[in-house]
Amino acid sequence: MKNNVLLIIVPCYNEEEVLPESSLRLLSICKELETQKELKGKILFVDDGSKDHTWEIVESLSKQHPESISGLKLAHNVGHQNALWAGMEEAAGKCSAIVSIDADLQDNEKMIIDMAEQFLEGKDVIYGVRKEREKDTFFKRQSAQSYYKIMKLAGSDLVYNHADFRLLSERALIALLSFPERNLFIRGLVRQLGFKEGYVYYDRQARQAGQSKYPFSKMLHFAVEGITSFSIKPLRIILYSGIFSQIVSILIIIYALYEHYVSNTVPGWTSILVSIWFIGGTILVAMGIIGSYIGKIYYEVKRRPRYFIEERLNL
Repeated sequence: MKNNVLLIIVPCYNEEEVLPESSLRLLSICKELETQKELKGKILFVDDGSKDHTWEIVESLSKQHPESISGLKLAHNVGHQNALWAGMEEAAGKCSAIVSIDADLQDNEKMIIDMAEQFLEGKDVIYGVRKEREKDTFFKRQSAQSYYKIMKLAGSDLVYNHADFRLLSERALIALLSFPERNLFIRGLVRQLGFKEGYVYYDRQARQAGQSKYPFSKMLHFAVEGITSFSIKPLRIILYSGIFSQIVSILIIIYALYEHYVSNTVPGWTSILVSIWFIGGTILVAMGIIGSYIGKIYYEVKRRPRYFIEERLNL
């Protein structure tokens, strides 16, 4: 290990209500890391274009704890994944390992100590995994389970009940940053690394204050991003659906000809309308899936910067 710094990266978006408490709890973890694991814990808050007083709080914290707290202010909101990526790029070469965790600390920050222990034992990627989802609504539990099943069918083997609470060693971090994608789905990319993995299990805590920054619409968009970032199986499903529709159409034609030649009345408008609506809906869904892939290609080939940094503190 060229140094013994473990950097905790905390993406923030409008988190003024939780930052004072979160910073105290994370500073406590930093002290434990130093006394128990001989690791120097530091915290990097990444302000993802917040519209409240998040950055002012980060500035104040960085002045109070210049050795432990640093800040990175992005010029505008670029989304959680890009903000996390910005923090990781800033951390590269400055630490032995990083831990990513959300500002609300619903992911139990005390598990960072267990992660550090596994890191010192030689593991490069340690996942924070929720034990259960009993506090979630029935809809959220079922949708989460369905999502992981769909991802597995699509060929992406995600860690079940893991979000973005994880530890990465320096070499795992550098390997991750070598991926050139602009459409980021980090929890999927990490699974591509192949380094030694470990797991810590915890109960998710209640949010301290404020509201979740991930409403259903964002979660749905994120789910689609994950599926289309790691698999072309949806495109194959379109192909198979087209072949199936053609086979069904041929069978219907054979049936209609048979009915015609035995002088029976062939059912008319109802079957035609149902067929038109069914095929029309299938075509629109297919176009949407293909459009998602084309849109990804569009963003990738433009190679636009993921973010712009407006200000740095203690970096």
